[in-house]
Amino acid sequence: MGNFHETLGINDFKSKNTIWKALLAEFLANVLLSFFGCASCVSYSGKAHGFVMIAFTFGLVIFVLVQTLGHVSGGHINPAVTVGMMSAGNISLLKGILYIIVQCLGSLVGSAVLKALTPEDLHKSGLGNTGLTKDISPVQGFGVEFFLGFILILVIFGVCDPNRPEAKPAAALAIGMAVAVGHLAAVDMTGASMNPARSFGSALIASDWTNHWVYWVGPILGAVAAALIYKHAFSAPNLGPVKIIERYTTVADEKELKRLDSGRRDDNMP
Repeated sequence: MGNFHETLGINDFKSKNTIWKALLAEFLANVLLSFFGCASCVSYSGKAHGFVMIAFTFGLVIFVLVQTLGHVSGGHINPAVTVGMMSAGNISLLKGILYIIVQCLGSLVGSAVLKALTPEDLHKSGLGNTGLTKDISPVQGFGVEFFLGFILILVIFGVCDPNRPEAKPAAALAIGMAVAVGHLAAVDMTGASMNPARSFGSALIASDWTNHWVYWVGPILGAVAAALIYKHAFSAPNLGPVKIIERYTTVADEKELKRLDSGRRDDNMP
């Protein structure tokens, strides 16, 4: 019975403050992602925005959000990430479902705020809604989004591996750069969603659901594939507490230990 509760996620609700803080963090993160990210796709001056600016806007906003809110909810900010975590057993079923719901609601709110703050004559631009380029078929778009989800989750699992403590300080930056890389490579092909919730919010606000399934099925299947491959093939071995401590020992630490040891010997002298 205990294992069933753990898998389903019943135990997550015993600490109500923790789960609600996590859900609020995921909601707010998606509000900010959709607002700032999609705003970079709208040209207010009439000058076309370059793909580099869009890519780095999405990458940087993910970087700052993971850095700021990652300790509260894990910094998923993406249903594909959540499903990838669920497939690897890193998050319970109920908690994962609630994460996806608030992620989509947050994206909707962020896109709605962007629409409210954008001049009406610019609404026809789609306000950052993702869509396939003219010569890209839905199957090709699915393949592109599959690999965008794949690389994102592969990076997340790599830098958040509990047996790689040296990777944690740069984790948020690496995740943000993975998002930027995906946009640099594919924003002109599919819009480089990588995030079903981000596409959901902008599609609902723009009332355009053309090939919308691509932005759910592609990233999610890519995420699941990457999560399972990393978990079963690439997970770092458990080094044990002694080896982890040794990895972080510095020259300054050694000098301080010697000084303290010397002080103890002097105190014990008659």
